[in-house]
Amino acid sequence: MLRMQDLSLLEMGLIILIFALYFLPSFISFLRNHKNKLPIFLLNLLLGWTGFAWVVALVWAVTK
Repeated sequence: MLRMQDLSLLEMGLIILIFALYFLPSFISFLRNHKNKLPIFLLNLLLGWTGFAWVVALVWAVTK
């Protein structure tokens, strides 16, 4: 089992960067106080891994 003590600082930074990029559409929608921030977050969370849904969520987050 992988423990936090086994990860180097670089590996932890990479994991944080990956999560930040994955949830970028959600972060943008919350920062912009988008009226559909919850649906954008759910789309990002549940289907963002497809790539297509991630792009849709990103475009949706930056449009009014």
